[in-house]
Amino acid sequence: MNEMAPRKYGMGANVRRKEDKALITGAGRFVDDYTPAGTLRAHVLHSTMAHARVKVGDVATAREMPGVRLVLTGADVKDYGGLACKIHMNNLDGSKMPHPFHPILVQDVTRHVGEPIAFVVADTLEQAKAAAETIEVDYEPLPVVVDMKKALEKGAPVIHPEAGSNRAFETGKGNKADTDAAFAKAAKVSRVEIVNNRLVSNYMETRGIVAEYDAATGRFTLTMGTQGGHGMRDRIAKDVLRIDPKNIRVITPDVGGGFGTKAFPYHEYPLAAIAARELGRPVKWVGERSEHFLVDSHGRDNIAVAEMAMDANGKFLAMRVELLANMGAYLSQYGPDIPIGGLTMTTGLYDIAHMWAHCIGVYTNTVTVDAYRGAGRPEAAYLVERLVDQCGRDTGLGPIEIRKRNFIQTAALPYHTQGGRIYDSGEFAGHLDRALEAADWKGFEGRAAEAKKRGAFRGFGVASYVEACAFPGSEPATVTLHKDGTATLFIGTQTNGQGHATAYSQFIAGHLGLEYEQIKVVQGDTDQVAQGEGTGGSRSIPIGAVSTDRAAARLASQLKDMASEKLEASADDLEIAGGRVTVAGTDRGITLVELATQASDPKLLTAVGDFEQPEPTYPNGTHAVEVEIDPETGVTTVVNYTIVDDFGATVNPTLLAGQVHGGVIQGIGQALYEQTVYDDDGQLLTASFLDYTMPRADGVPSVNFETRNVPCKTNAFGIKGAGEAGSIGSCPSVMNAIVDALNRGAGVTAIDMPATPEKVWSLIQSARK
Repeated sequence: MNEMAPRKYGMGANVRRKEDKALITGAGRFVDDYTPAGTLRAHVLHSTMAHARVKVGDVATAREMPGVRLVLTGADVKDYGGLACKIHMNNLDGSKMPHPFHPILVQDVTRHVGEPIAFVVADTLEQAKAAAETIEVDYEPLPVVVDMKKALEKGAPVIHPEAGSNRAFETGKGNKADTDAAFAKAAKVSRVEIVNNRLVSNYMETRGIVAEYDAATGRFTLTMGTQGGHGMRDRIAKDVLRIDPKNIRVITPDVGGGFGTKAFPYHEYPLAAIAARELGRPVKWVGERSEHFLVDSHGRDNIAVAEMAMDANGKFLAMRVELLANMGAYLSQYGPDIPIGGLTMTTGLYDIAHMWAHCIGVYTNTVTVDAYRGAGRPEAAYLVERLVDQCGRDTGLGPIEIRKRNFIQTAALPYHTQGGRIYDSGEFAGHLDRALEAADWKGFEGRAAEAKKRGAFRGFGVASYVEACAFPGSEPATVTLHKDGTATLFIGTQTNGQGHATAYSQFIAGHLGLEYEQIKVVQGDTDQVAQGEGTGGSRSIPIGAVSTDRAAARLASQLKDMASEKLEASADDLEIAGGRVTVAGTDRGITLVELATQASDPKLLTAVGDFEQPEPTYPNGTHAVEVEIDPETGVTTVVNYTIVDDFGATVNPTLLAGQVHGGVIQGIGQALYEQTVYDDDGQLLTASFLDYTMPRADGVPSVNFETRNVPCKTNAFGIKGAGEAGSIGSCPSVMNAIVDALNRGAGVTAIDMPATPEKVWSLIQSARK
């Protein structure tokens, strides 16, 4: 039997990443690789106290140190704006959520360890650091609160007195009266209290910026790692520098990971720009790993109580949630929207008639909390999937039957959730069944018995997740054919390592008959790309790929029209392949080079495509995980990991698998290892890799991943975003497996992330006593 040749272009082509050769041979170019002539180096002096009145002493000594060019303190930047939160909302009582001012340098009070106090610029980094050490800072300590529950207690120290309390906001989703009524008539109620641990992103490349200023034009050029240059440009210009955005050019070279945390501005960006303008020379700041831990926004950090009301048959009637969300010391750019967006996904894939989810945002003396891979949706999935497993235990139905009994049925789609979401497509029981089959669920009891003979606890856990991503919006794409026969795509998304150049090129190559190396993708330059919404929320491929395809198709049509005149043939009879436009079935043709050089109007060599996404996409799937616990050491080993995902349609199987694998590893990291810890004085105890454990290759199993796609009805290609899904299904599936193992071996049914050996061992010892 003849096998079908693999696709070379377009949807489904399993093309290797064209970006990788440069990256693995050292030819990648990141922010720290750029040092223009005359560059000065910057260093930040950070607060060593979590809450204190601050007085900066005489900085004359620092300014007179060898090589020092500039020292900025709060007094020097008091006329600039601050880092702004872009979320505006009303509280439950109708009042508006206040936005405390977030200065780029401490003015009079520091509110978390690591807050910038001074910005020192010198000829070398060593000179800047030496000068910073001479700056005297007088601290008048103020009471500190780092625990959310304590921060809400009467008499707690108030971090922003003008706000009146540490309650940053209070909101809710659903109908409280109807939900309470459903609970009143429930035959059974299950309850869980869950901590979603605080995380540090720990992308490979730390943040950095090279700021240049051209006095002749009054323009800045900021070379920096971002997740979208246009938004970064606008926020720095409008919010802080208070200038026209057209006076800033943002260039983003290669980026070594973003995960949401590189989507927003930080103090050092406008400070570097201010210094470059004042000194007339380029100013470079590159963060160290310790600074990443201290000052870059953290992720997650929720405490939630969730309850499910059920009838006598285990059918879900209503769900109720009380959520505390840590905002840190200030409201970060999207900070409040992370838990609020998560509330919309509270009920997951389940048919639940009533819901009330109540959320309070809390100020604490810690660094800000904002988007981290999934941004609220992982927190929501973790909560509902842990609760559903508890329902299975309480009813005796078990984790599989309780899900199947309560899944939204395919016939009910499109389904309007109590959180305000509209699920357009999916077969939810289908991917659960397939995952169980692929994971050999039927053979698990035999494996558990064998493990028991060895003295080990074995557990099996599932999580059937859904998320919302590729939110409504557009991403225009422009494709241009050059006189040498190559093509360039200009688009405002921003790769952080996902493989955009490969994915977009699949569509261009198919329409224009080019090889992949003949296609250049330009992102990350606000002068070359007119507009762009950047990368976040798994939007680049579902939206950007459609726009790219439309632009390439339109350009191909224009080229055929041009060629039809040259070849005296109908454009309908022409085809493009191998760098030529030919009359189908003949050898008569004209090369793209000839068309480009002979074009009567250069505009005919460029085409623009755009796609307006009307609704989010809703990827969903099931993760099935098997773990083994050594009760004598508490060590948990993930021994089997199976995923069956519904991503609507697959653009590139290799790129897709890479995204899923990366998300799974981050989820395993959160479930087993990672935890950010502040002491009662607000000092960060886990401020380096000595104390903050990251997942390693030897702790991650081979992932058995497959798709069971049901096309999305709101996306032109049927695509459902995939960039965050791995991190959404992983935490609840791993933790459900751990609880199953602990329950079987020791009768333990509750544990929070991370399930460290010490925590697991202690729970087992307590249960044995």
